Amino acid sequence: MILEETFTLANGVAIPKLGLGTWRIDDDAVGQVVRNAIGIGYRHIDTAQAYGNERGVGEAVRASGVARDALFVTTKLAAECKSFVEARERIDGSLKTLGLDHIDLMLIHSPQPWAEFREGEHFFEGNLEAWRALEDAHQAGKLRAIGVSNFEAADIDNLIEHGSIAPVVNQILAHVGNTPFDLIDYSRSKGILVEAYSPVAHGAALKNGMLIALADKYGVGIAQLCIRYCLQLGLLPLPKSSSAEHIRENAAIDFAISDEDMAALREAHDRTDYGDAGAFPVFCKKRQVVGADN
Repeated sequence: MILEETFTLANGVAIPKLGLGTWRIDDDAVGQVVRNAIGIGYRHIDTAQAYGNERGVGEAVRASGVARDALFVTTKLAAECKSFVEARERIDGSLKTLGLDHIDLMLIHSPQPWAEFREGEHFFEGNLEAWRALEDAHQAGKLRAIGVSNFEAADIDNLIEHGSIAPVVNQILAHVGNTPFDLIDYSRSKGILVEAYSPVAHGAALKNGMLIALADKYGVGIAQLCIRYCLQLGLLPLPKSSSAEHIRENAAIDFAISDEDMAALREAHDRTDYGDAGAFPVFCKKRQVVGADN
């Protein structure tokens, strides 16, 4: 069962192979969603400072009745935070807001502030400042693992070459029709696990004719097919849903996509209509290189 399987990060920490994304779930509603997911068997919950729901996530984790060391909680440092002092304060702020004595994984949410996402500037020095704060928190035992999100090769190299700890995760936008294989391969070459947020293309995949037909062939839902695709690529998918029924279905992926069908899915290319999410930089077509926000 996928909910019982883990990857092992480069630093030896085990991370569940399937996580629950919580982007755009309000703080007052996220607690019930997380409690439902944990009750179903999820052990990996993904949030971020930018989501504004760390309080609700932490409250649900603490009240879940599941041992803290059996749960894996990820949060992300705000993309606009590019100084050591602010990053240090924000790390402690997340710990306080979550109400936890440690965070399992903390990421820099983006190499650029969102207003300047993929506009050309890499903010190398600012990212190193934020990274040094994450390194200090890791060494102090506040964070079990540290990584990045939306980082391209040059951004990753900056941290590896000038930091003292290499990132263990790169969380990126990846789904059928938009799978950045070059970045995935590059991240892996550096010992970095790649997480796929929005594996169902923020719902756009549900209207894709090719995926509808293929899901019918396997007798599964389209979301299940998309999540399975990511897993068979060796990615860690983070599907987001507020529906307990869908959360349960997203974990019911005990089937295998054939090599022939995987090849077809890998080759699929489309100009995805992300709907209202298209207003966000990571889903904006004119800027879309490889981005992330789950």
